[in-house]
Formats: sequence, structure tokens, C-alpha cells
Amino acid sequence: MAEKGRRALDPPRGSSMMQRMKSPILVATSLAWSPREGADSFVLQEVSLTLEEGAFVTVMGPSGSGKTTLLHLLGGLETPDRGTVLLGGTDLFAQSQRKRTILRRRYLGYVFQFFQLLPDLSVRENIILPLLIAGKDPAMHQRELEEVVEVLDLQKLLDRQPHGLSGGEMQRVGIARAIAQRPPVLLCDEPTGNLSSKAGEETMRLFSKVRERYGISILLVTHNPRDAAYGDRVLFLRDGRLDPSHSLTGPGLDAAAVFSRLEELSI
Repeated sequence: MAEKGRRALDPPRGSSMMQRMKSPILVATSLAWSPREGADSFVLQEVSLTLEEGAFVTVMGPSGSGKTTLLHLLGGLETPDRGTVLLGGTDLFAQSQRKRTILRRRYLGYVFQFFQLLPDLSVRENIILPLLIAGKDPAMHQRELEEVVEVLDLQKLLDRQPHGLSGGEMQRVGIARAIAQRPPVLLCDEPTGNLSSKAGEETMRLFSKVRERYGISILLVTHNPRDAAYGDRVLFLRDGRLDPSHSLTGPGLDAAAVFSRLEELSI
């Protein structure tokens, strides 16, 4: 039953997790990026944000606003023209490529719009793939993997291949793969963009469940106001900038509030 004053489709507030929020796990300062070296036109300009331990932050913006580029910078997949990213207190871009890769594997899990599952592998094999890439023996992590499979209700799908799954099922596998190593941070790029509205709603509830269960910090970019309202804080990317004065937070945060702010900003 929906809480008084809240609509049934509005996401539940994560008050217990908000009370347990800790120190910053991911800090970006004054990021700027252009597609060509020396270009005058920047896709992102002076972007700063902080993701605390256990937080769920969403970033709203229209297609082409630089949301995916922002995730690539935060994950060290692209190098900014200016600015810094601290991941677990370490300056990501002050590291060699090898150390940067080690940091990514230690701290980050990724969830994608188009799932990025390997079609020739079973669901089980897709889930354990990050462990194999990291040189770990999945048998040594069997208990944790079984728990992830149970949390995401994948028990009956483990021996199937991706081509036989629905979009919602494939995204559940994608989330399981992303959290198989219990990373402190999930970076999510339009994770419901290729799903039906029902499957998208279920997927967003799973993110809240995973965050509550494991204390994982989530940074999710989207152009869907309902998805954005699942966050503790909603940031708005416009013209390559994140203006903190436009952000939304607090107990009144719902899809209607996000819609209203989008109209104010003409996004």
C-alpha cells in the first residue's frame, strides 16, 4: 500500500540507507572534455559531483547532453581535458593505465542500456565473467554468487543463453554481473532505456534493493523522470554543466518534482 501522500508508482524512500551514508567514494572536480584535442567546443564543462558511500544519485539530461561521456570520465574510460576524479581517495588520472584498470576492477561495476551480455555464454557464465577477468576462482566466491542470484531471482535462468531472455531478464543478469565482485560503486548508463515501462520499473526497484542489501553507491544517468526519482539526489545536466543549485533532494522528491524541475530548466 502506498504511503500517505505518495502515489503507488513513486519509488520508496531509502531513509535507512540515507542515515548510514558515509564519506565520499567518488569525487569529480571541474571536469571538462572535448571530442578533439584543442577543440574550443566542450561536451562537458566544469562538471563537479560527489557520490557518498551508500548514496543513490541520478543524473537527468536529454539525449546528447553528455551523460554517457560523464560516466566514461568517472570510470576512467576517457581522459578529461581538465579536472580530477578521486576514486576511493585515489586520483584516477594520476595513475598508469595498468593501475587505472586495477582501480576500476576494485571499485566499479557497470550496467548498460543494451546489456552487453556475451551471447555464446550462459547466464551463469556471464555473471562470473568479471571474477575470471580479475583472475579469481568463482568456486571461492560460491556463497556470494548464490546470494546475488537469489536477490535478483535468476535461479531458473542460470543455464539459459541471453537470446532466450526478455529484456528485463537480461538486465537482471547485467546487474548480477555488475555486483558479482561487490564493487563499492555502480555506474549505470540508461539501464531502462531498452525496456518496457513495467520491466523498467522492476529494474529500478532492483537497484534500490541492491543498494539497501549491499550498501553499494549508485550513480545512474537517465532521461526518464520516474527513474531519476529513485535517487536520494537528482542532478540536471544542461549545456554540458551540472549546476548544484538545480539539484533535487529530500523527502518530497518524486517523479512530479523531477518533471517540474525539467520544465523550469527547459530541458
